[in-house]
Amino acid sequence: MLRVGRAVACMACKNMVSNNMGVRFRMPLQKLHPLSRAVHHRYNASANPQRPPHCSAARHFTSMSRLPMRPPKPPPGGHGGWRYQQHRNFWMLRLASRLLKLRYIVLGSAVGGGYTAKKTYEEWKDMLPDMSAYNWVIPDFVWELSDQIDLDKLTKILPELEEIAKLLPELPDFDKIGENFTFLKSILSTAEAPGDTPVKAATEAPVTATPEASDKQFKKSSDKEKVDQLQEELLRTQMKYQRMLERLEKENKDLRKVVLQKDEKGIHQRKIKVCKSLIDMYSEVLDILSDFDSNYNTQDHLPRVVVVGDQSAGKTSVLEMIAQARIFPRGSGEMMTRSPVKVTLSEGPHHVAMFKDSSREFDLGKEEDLAALRHEIELRMRKSVKEGQTVSPETISLSVKGPGIQRMVLVDLPGVISTVTAGMAADTKETIFSISKNYMQNPNAIILCIQDGSVDAERSIVTDLVSQMDPQGKRTIFVLTKVDLAEKNLASPNRIQQIVEGKLFPMKALGYFAVVTGKGSAGESIDSIKDYEEDFFQNSRLLRDGMLKAHQVTTKNLSLAVSDCFWKMVRESVEQQADAFKASRFNLETEWKNNYPRLRELDRNELFEKAKNEILDEVISLSQVTPKHWEAILQKKLWERVSTHVIENIYLPAAQTMNSGTFNTTVDIKLKQWTDKQLPHKALEVAWETLQEEFARFMAEYKGKDQDDIFDKLKEAVKDESIKRHKWNERAMDSLRVIQHNALEDRSITDKPQWDAAIQFMEETLQARLKDTDSVINDMVGPDWKQRWMSWKNRSPEQHTRNETRNELERLLKLHEDHTAYLANDEVTTVRKNLEGRGVEVDPALIKDTWHQLYRRHFLQKALQHCNLCRRGFYYYQRHFVDSELECNDVVLFWRIQRMLLITANTLRQQLTNTEVRRLEKNVKEVLEDFGEDNEKKVHLITGRRVQLAEDLKKVREIQEKLEAFIEALHKEK
Repeated sequence: MLRVGRAVACMACKNMVSNNMGVRFRMPLQKLHPLSRAVHHRYNASANPQRPPHCSAARHFTSMSRLPMRPPKPPPGGHGGWRYQQHRNFWMLRLASRLLKLRYIVLGSAVGGGYTAKKTYEEWKDMLPDMSAYNWVIPDFVWELSDQIDLDKLTKILPELEEIAKLLPELPDFDKIGENFTFLKSILSTAEAPGDTPVKAATEAPVTATPEASDKQFKKSSDKEKVDQLQEELLRTQMKYQRMLERLEKENKDLRKVVLQKDEKGIHQRKIKVCKSLIDMYSEVLDILSDFDSNYNTQDHLPRVVVVGDQSAGKTSVLEMIAQARIFPRGSGEMMTRSPVKVTLSEGPHHVAMFKDSSREFDLGKEEDLAALRHEIELRMRKSVKEGQTVSPETISLSVKGPGIQRMVLVDLPGVISTVTAGMAADTKETIFSISKNYMQNPNAIILCIQDGSVDAERSIVTDLVSQMDPQGKRTIFVLTKVDLAEKNLASPNRIQQIVEGKLFPMKALGYFAVVTGKGSAGESIDSIKDYEEDFFQNSRLLRDGMLKAHQVTTKNLSLAVSDCFWKMVRESVEQQADAFKASRFNLETEWKNNYPRLRELDRNELFEKAKNEILDEVISLSQVTPKHWEAILQKKLWERVSTHVIENIYLPAAQTMNSGTFNTTVDIKLKQWTDKQLPHKALEVAWETLQEEFARFMAEYKGKDQDDIFDKLKEAVKDESIKRHKWNERAMDSLRVIQHNALEDRSITDKPQWDAAIQFMEETLQARLKDTDSVINDMVGPDWKQRWMSWKNRSPEQHTRNETRNELERLLKLHEDHTAYLANDEVTTVRKNLEGRGVEVDPALIKDTWHQLYRRHFLQKALQHCNLCRRGFYYYQRHFVDSELECNDVVLFWRIQRMLLITANTLRQQLTNTEVRRLEKNVKEVLEDFGEDNEKKVHLITGRRVQLAEDLKKVREIQEKLEAFIEALHKEK
């Protein structure tokens, strides 16, 4: 077919032709010249011989071309002939002009088409890659064997060579090349004897062979040697280009590090920043989910790489090779991983590590920082393990950044054990299984199953566990570690091939990898381990003999595969998780609106802050207490605390001496002893108790002002802890002792109101003591006749005996009103005999005990009578009359006690308002700060469904927002 400049198309055949400008269009066939239509249809017929001539235009033209062209008949009429002749002449001219025009069009199109074809050929030629760099694919000695290769067999492998040609513009596929050369080997081995290999032919050849057979056998052995050389050459080429790739990756890593350190305004920096922050955003979501306990069955199904394996199988070493740093504590055969460690790997300009709850960065390029990081991880693990346990389910969150690190989230779990050894908790094995299953049951978790290649495969425990959790192997990646030891120790290296092909273990996996993580020395660096791994696989017969493929070895390939699988799983599942949390949020918000429509959604931390402000307001209210109120409370409480000691140990012993000088001397001595030893301590105790009671009173009063009862436990705990921490200023005791001693030494009552106040104080005190004494005597003797008749009560035998004893002793007091405080022995005998005469057996001790209470009442009654007489004795006291001094010494004593109480209350009030209230406020603030940092304490003190619902709402909203932000960033990265 002639190449024309314009594009033509047949509407019936639906063929398309492009013009030299590359534009594709359709043109109806009727608009083309008949000759062009004929050429078009004939070309279609020649190009598609099997295609039936379905085009009607083509059939019409073919049939018409065989007939002679005749002019049309002239119309009837006289003048019609001339007009017809004239019309015929014009028609012939038009036909000739069109034929000439078509010639020029065809000629011009041919020239233009030729130029266009030449230009297109040059463009295509420039687009072809330089093939000289790939001459290594077919070594020189292969051309020498070309005479021995059957061309028919070569044509059979042309499709595979075409596949290689398609891959040549990119980096070569070593696996494909290896398969092609394996096929070439089979061709060479079957060139002479189809169905027999050169090795077989050599081994089965007879000893007595003809010269021709010997030459044939020699040629076969020569072919085998050349094929072996070809394989060795291929391996060397693979390792050569592997080193080239590593060098390029290192240069790329350095360049990316430089770019990351540049100004953030650049386009590349912004792109890398999005990539770097993407994994950080995802890790934050996982951290929140690890602390989230939902009651709406919204489980955490977000992907993460779970690293499981038997103890000492090399899990931690594999993880360190992926993180490119020796970051984990190491031990010799003992359990080192005692809790899950979540490691977030991301790209950054510097190789650093950081804990989630710490701002310190560990420079992984410095050995001292690496040692500090390993020590910190070990401390955190041991701290998370509860007493009596060996492992802990609490997760330690760590992030590692550095140039060229693959982005992913890995969780290193404690190694699976088969036996609990000494020093371990009895449930250690079950706990490890429970932790592992908890992580692996996530349907989107990628299971990185680590198997020790240096031990027998039958001893593996983790493979059965992984098979239970992922029986189809849709999310499991199997890693065989310590391959160097396996190759050295195994008698049959084919077992390694069976393992990495998934034929030895019952478990299934997405991929199988073989790695070497060093020689077992704790001091090896990551670079030295990489070099050792590269050297091993370069010289290993496992790779040379085809038992392992190149993409199945080295931790670098493993890291790339795991990262790709991780992000694929993330993209497939993250939106589904976001929808689940959106539904959970709707349920929680509905419950809140129905149960707490008028309350704000305050979580536990917000409620704690609210309670903290209320408690501090209550403490500040203590400073608003008036001095008069403080002093009244302190004076009353102090007297309640010391009144018994004053009456029983000071006043009664002194008053019963019946001598003025002895009374004053006894009072002064006892007051001095009391002030030096007991009184200051009692006063400070009273002040501290008063401060506590006032603090509790203010908190109780504040509670009535629309306070939320959800804070009751917290406020009570804060109050108790603050009081426990508060200690009174010890220096105040010495100054208080001096003040009290000076107050008690003063005996001068200056005016009548003070005298009357002392008498009133003494009278109230004695009346209270008399009332207490009457109550004791009534309990001793039982109910009187009125109570027995009105309340139907009876006396017990002991009460009857005491009643008889009381009657006998009262008769004695009536006879001797000035009797001393103690009964003589003969008086006790007399009373006992009188009672025995009435048939009442009584013990002398009972007589003395009853006498003590009766005499006490008798003395208090006489003291009250004296008190009434002394109301008019102030003037005698003021003029120092000797006769009246004895009668009013007890009033002076009570005045001294009253004045001491007043001065002590005033001193304690000053110390309270000036010092102790502020110190208490400081203690309360410290306690609140400590409680605020202790999450367990807050959970214990602020409880209830309302609190838990607000906590869940906050967490679900935060998770949903972060997931949506992550999904948006993920879409932008695509």
